[in-house]
Amino acid sequence: MKNFNIDFFGKKKTFFTISLVLIAVGLICNIFFGTKLDVQFAGGAFIKYSVDGEVQQEEVEAIVEETLGRECSVATNTIIGTGEDQVTVTFAGNESITLENQEAIAEVLSAKFADRTFKVVESSSVDASMGAKFFQKCIVCFIITVIFLLIYITLRFKKIGGLAAGVTAIVALVHDVLIVYFVFIICRMNINDIFIAVILTIIGYSLNDTIVIFDRIRENERLHKKDGLEAIINMSLNQTMTRSIITSATTFAVLLVVYIVALVYGLTTVTSFALPMMVGVVAGCYSSLVIAAPLFGMWQLKQAEKKANA
Repeated sequence: MKNFNIDFFGKKKTFFTISLVLIAVGLICNIFFGTKLDVQFAGGAFIKYSVDGEVQQEEVEAIVEETLGRECSVATNTIIGTGEDQVTVTFAGNESITLENQEAIAEVLSAKFADRTFKVVESSSVDASMGAKFFQKCIVCFIITVIFLLIYITLRFKKIGGLAAGVTAIVALVHDVLIVYFVFIICRMNINDIFIAVILTIIGYSLNDTIVIFDRIRENERLHKKDGLEAIINMSLNQTMTRSIITSATTFAVLLVVYIVALVYGLTTVTSFALPMMVGVVAGCYSSLVIAAPLFGMWQLKQAEKKANA
């Protein structure tokens, strides 16, 4: 692979500024759009209908809201194996959906869409307090994961400054998590179990890339001690950049194909996973190259300066 000679460490302020601008834009969007918690976290109810043909999401939503006098959100998808079309109607809040409500909605929809028949496939209700507890448990699991990752990285790279490597790797992961979160906000996607799955996948993907770079820094410190930390970091990043970009591009291409296929067949669950994953893969590659390693270098140089002054 071709080795480049990019001054990553010297351009660190530019890279940090780009990330800060993206995060600032995301925060502004979050303020204006708000966070949409799914039934799993916010509580509510959903009804899933099978229908013998395609229907318009907006039309179904308007009919259901008129019938029950309650706001709802509607998602449509097609099961590839059977070709069956399904409509999922979701209601926020603690008020449950009775069997009579379910049947009334099916009758009204069947009447409005004269050539379509709606049948109840599945229904469920989640209490708001239970949803909140589930959300809290997910947050706790994320925090525990971060703590264990910090301990692992600190021990693995103790010869080159384990704590610095651990903390800066976690900062890069938080950067990636925020970027993915903002994708859900900007695209108006519900925060649900898919969001948790995307976050955990991106954490593993991004962390692997960061560890590869730190491994190269450790190896180059052993072989090129006289070159200085800044030169070693630039050397390591240039040596691993091609590998990181090719790996990320390959993963991105696969996800793009999955997203396009899911979009064609109306698989909203798959598109809700593939789209933020694509952005997360790009963010993970970016943060590993230009966030984690330069921050690590700044930390180590600051520690060296303190020791010299002391």
